[in-house]
Amino acid sequence: MGRTDSIERILIRGTNWVGDAIMAIPALRELRRVFPSAHVTMLVRPALAGLFREADVVDEILPLDLRSVRGYWEAVFALRSRRYDLAVLLPNAFGAALLAFAARIPIRAGYPTDGRAWLLTHRLPFPPRWRRQHQVYDYLHLVAELERQVLGTERVSFADPVPRLTVSEGRRREALAFLAARGVEVSRKIVVLNPGAVNSRAKQWLPERFAAVGDALLERGDVSVVLIGTPAERPVSEAVRRHMRRTPVVVTGETSVDLMVAILSCAHLVISNDTGAAHVAPAVGTPVIVLFGPTEDFATRPFSERAVVIKQPVACAPCMRRECPIDHRCMTAIQVEDVLRPASQLLEQGVASIRSVSSGAEQVG
Repeated sequence: MGRTDSIERILIRGTNWVGDAIMAIPALRELRRVFPSAHVTMLVRPALAGLFREADVVDEILPLDLRSVRGYWEAVFALRSRRYDLAVLLPNAFGAALLAFAARIPIRAGYPTDGRAWLLTHRLPFPPRWRRQHQVYDYLHLVAELERQVLGTERVSFADPVPRLTVSEGRRREALAFLAARGVEVSRKIVVLNPGAVNSRAKQWLPERFAAVGDALLERGDVSVVLIGTPAERPVSEAVRRHMRRTPVVVTGETSVDLMVAILSCAHLVISNDTGAAHVAPAVGTPVIVLFGPTEDFATRPFSERAVVIKQPVACAPCMRRECPIDHRCMTAIQVEDVLRPASQLLEQGVASIRSVSSGAEQVG
């Protein structure tokens, strides 16, 4: 038990993936509200630092590379020197707790997973619907239990679980200038295709079908098609471009995370596999169509009314595999028309049409 003013410096161990980071935003908002006077730092992988460039949920972003032994121990001593009072561990991995322990942070709170319970001073109980609810609620529950155990109060609200990211007009102008310099007709409706999935080949829809969608959209005459992704996903984008009859603009591997966020905020529509961009788009106000196959959509689908989930029921899904050992039927069952129909509706009618999309498209809500 304690008062909020006894917790002056908080370290949040951020998530490792873009999608998880977006899903944690509502919990970060509540943590900020529960500890209004504390200085809140979030430790993230360097690649994710730009994601929260204009976020008001933390005071400081601390990018640290923990992949090498030297980098790890440099991080430990850097954290020790900052004298944090509380570490909030969003990842469930053993390493996240070990780092906080080695940094001598006196209060270390997180879920007791991955054999790390002995490293935590506050072992937060799992939600009643652990692994049976959306991940947004798992993060919110973590902060609620943290508040209850550390402060003895219960003020965390679950009433606003929607992730939101701010993108300034200046950043939007920079993004549009970047696209225009690469040949994008920015006066047209911008549709962003994200055909890769850096952590799972099994999540990827067929490049030739992404290409067919891109061609059909370009044939409208009022659309510009842009392909995005990480440097590791460049071959997938190039495969899509080779299959297309018309010419898209490929910026895959050319953007930082913060520029990617700004580009998505300028788009009229994003079509993506189950990966980080699918979560960023609705967080910045852009409708998204996301294709699900081997993963559980109820737990990790974009948590927004601006999101349309497309999936086809197959007996072996969700398998949660990164490589399909058979014929990839969960993704090959999704047809081009399954994507084009809601895409056309969204481009014609805007966000309001999400509630009435048809044929295989499923609304989050």
